[in-house]
Amino acid sequence: QVRLVESGGGMAQAGGSLRLSCRFSGRTFSNYAMGWFRQAPGKEREFVAVINWRGGITTYTDSVKGRFTISRVNAENTVYLQMNNLKPEDTAVYFCAAALITTTYTMNPTRWDSYHYGGQGTQVTVSS
Repeated sequence: QVRLVESGGGMAQAGGSLRLSCRFSGRTFSNYAMGWFRQAPGKEREFVAVINWRGGITTYTDSVKGRFTISRVNAENTVYLQMNNLKPEDTAVYFCAAALITTTYTMNPTRWDSYHYGGQGTQVTVSS
């Protein structure tokens, strides 16, 4: 059973930075694409970023391009989300998710239901 544990959330001022971590356990980490999603109060969960199993391919939602960076260290079973130049609209609960990649599995990385496992989330609050 895969377990995902997010950490690193907290409060920041606009323009500040935070780094989120997501620790993966239970299976072989390098077999999974990893994504970050977020959900603001009263809104649906939205895609933020995804990284492929090796870390060479990343995709971001437009609102975070140039400010957020997703990365992974397979030796540490961890995926990171470095968030710079934070804005109040980045306030949300951030979730990481894992999708097992096989030769027969086709996923839409921007959809939460394409992932097989998700974490409990970590709160990020950005004040103006």
